[in-house]
Amino acid sequence: MVCSQRLVGRLFTRALTRPFTRALRFLLVGLVALALSIAPPLLNVKATEAFQQQPMTSKGLIPIEDQPFYPLLLESSETWSDVVLDQVVGDSPRTTLLNFYSVMADVGLRADRLGQRSSAKEQSRQEQIDDTNLLFALAVKALDSSSIPKSVRDDMADEAAIQLKHVLDYVFTHSRQLIEVPDVEGMKELNDRRSTPTNSWRIPGTAVTLTSDLDDDPENESFYFSASTVSSIRSMYDEIRTIPEIQQPFATPRFYSDFIHTPGYLVPPDWYLALPKSWRGLFEWPIGDQTLFQVFCAALLIGVYGFIYLRLLRMLFNTYKSGAHRVENDRLIFQLDSLAWKRVLIVLPALPLTYATEQLIDNFLNFTGFPLVVAIYSFYVIWYFSASVLVFFLFEAVGRSSSEFLARVRGGESPIRLRRITSLVMPISRALGALVSVVLIYRLLLLLGLPSSTVLAFSAVPGLAIGLGASKLLGNLFAGLSIQTDRPLRVGEFCEVGGNLGFVTKIGLRSMELQTLESRVTIPNSVADEATIVNYSRRGVSWERQPMQGLELRLPIRDPLSPFQLEELLRQARRMVAMPESLQLTVDLHEPVVSLESLEDGTNQLIVFVMVELHGWAAFLKVRETLLVALEELLERVSLSEVVVGVAYSTTQEQLERIPELMRSVVSEDSQLGFEACRLVRISAFSYDHELEIRSSHHTHDDFENSVHRLNRRILEVLAQHHIEIPFPTQTLKLHRSDSTQ
Repeated sequence: MVCSQRLVGRLFTRALTRPFTRALRFLLVGLVALALSIAPPLLNVKATEAFQQQPMTSKGLIPIEDQPFYPLLLESSETWSDVVLDQVVGDSPRTTLLNFYSVMADVGLRADRLGQRSSAKEQSRQEQIDDTNLLFALAVKALDSSSIPKSVRDDMADEAAIQLKHVLDYVFTHSRQLIEVPDVEGMKELNDRRSTPTNSWRIPGTAVTLTSDLDDDPENESFYFSASTVSSIRSMYDEIRTIPEIQQPFATPRFYSDFIHTPGYLVPPDWYLALPKSWRGLFEWPIGDQTLFQVFCAALLIGVYGFIYLRLLRMLFNTYKSGAHRVENDRLIFQLDSLAWKRVLIVLPALPLTYATEQLIDNFLNFTGFPLVVAIYSFYVIWYFSASVLVFFLFEAVGRSSSEFLARVRGGESPIRLRRITSLVMPISRALGALVSVVLIYRLLLLLGLPSSTVLAFSAVPGLAIGLGASKLLGNLFAGLSIQTDRPLRVGEFCEVGGNLGFVTKIGLRSMELQTLESRVTIPNSVADEATIVNYSRRGVSWERQPMQGLELRLPIRDPLSPFQLEELLRQARRMVAMPESLQLTVDLHEPVVSLESLEDGTNQLIVFVMVELHGWAAFLKVRETLLVALEELLERVSLSEVVVGVAYSTTQEQLERIPELMRSVVSEDSQLGFEACRLVRISAFSYDHELEIRSSHHTHDDFENSVHRLNRRILEVLAQHHIEIPFPTQTLKLHRSDSTQ
């Protein structure tokens, strides 16, 4: 039967390690275990009773009834049956030891009796359970549990107290010498015989020690089971756990097994006691130090917990995927506070969920031993990690809400003003959140059992790192404060810092960021403070106006233009930048400057400088390319603003005098063309050349070219109507007969 149990235990262990897709196998193994587990629990009980009935055959063992302290033990047990609000610890090893042993025996017997589903009324039964729990709590206080990490101290102390009770059962029934437990006077006499007096006493032949020297309470005078004893109770219990206990009045053989193999605290809950014994036997099927019921429920509970926690993590990661573009989008920047609060609400359920799961595994399933330590450590790490993340997100959400509130109060719905306030508020909020998160992490290290000196050593590492890099860090910090005070540039402005041209996207306490055309450049504040800063957004613009970006275009004029054409070029360019809607631009052009510049090679170039309300390279490049195309079209238009009309030498004087009026009438037929002049400018080799100067008010280049097309056709028609010829080059060839051919 034992082999069958081990076989089934291995099957269950293997099934639990499989993925959930193999749940059918787990159910089949469970049915087999159910069939094999109906009888063994009863057999095990009978075997235990048989061990208890065995007479003591070992020679030389002194029964507990023959020990000198036994009468005092009986007296102590009778006292504790009437008074349950006293202290277990006393001013001598005798008081503490006998009180602890008698109280634990009483607790074990009460728990065993209450675990049998007595017929007492529910109210009376609950009172008995409460008294039992109170007695047990008083007994546990007799242990110096300072060696146990705080995170598992309460649970491990309870388990250690029960194991110590079993160890004392063995010691008191398997001793081969009389055990004299000293009182106050006995401790004095004992110290008089010692070469080095101490405030400790050890049970002869054991490692169980009682002491009044406590590390966390130097003024203590009461005796407790020492911290070294508490830390080694598990190993002592493992040595004697397989040895059958000898029956005696204070023995509690099923105390620890019932404690670890049944749900509830000391007494199983009513729903468990109401189950048939065969079902209870299946639930108590051992798997290591745990039971089938505990392992199955823990696996199910952890599975549900893991599923919910991973869903929360996925939701949290999705907020970064969906909100990554909002930092660069001015229209969505006012939604970042809601996004931050959404992250807080996502992480917040992880804390009560983790706490509830840990409490269910600890108190409801009653995990013990190493699995309990692993579970509690894991949930403590998850809880404090979640709490650290929550605190950081909370400070960030508060900082963003505060920034938006200040931005709305000062400038309404201005995205750039919000960015500037955020650059000041968010570093402080994040620093505070990170500080609190670090404190929580240090608290976790203490709860996990790390000594305070080790935790302080961990805290010294960041301090050492800060000290090594303090010069640069402090330099950047003070430079950042200088930039924030002098404000040579602000978030959203178009600047050149140390040869890097771009938009200022962030000004932090340590560095600033520029969004250049190629990439995002991070510049330490100390470098920016010493570099030459060219702010293109501050030319003639009020401090309170929306920040501008400077746009400068230089267009070389490759073909020589007449003074009239240069004048027309300037006029058209100034009209164009004054009417950006003609270029289908959605932004205004502020502070326009249009001028000509003569170069060293004798050519000219057109200079156009404007201020635009833009933020971002995409919009900036769109405006620049639109203006470049428009200026190139403008140059071509200007080249067509002078039309040369040549007439033949046969043209009469009267016809020549009528040509300017004819050209004026032709130009006046188009409302978008303006007649400037028509003059006889040269007498060429073939014709009299007249130069017609026209002005244009067209908004698009295509309309202008269509007008020029119609103008040229009307010129030809008018000249033909007035019999004015347009010459073309001719060449006459004369052939002469040479004398040789005659």
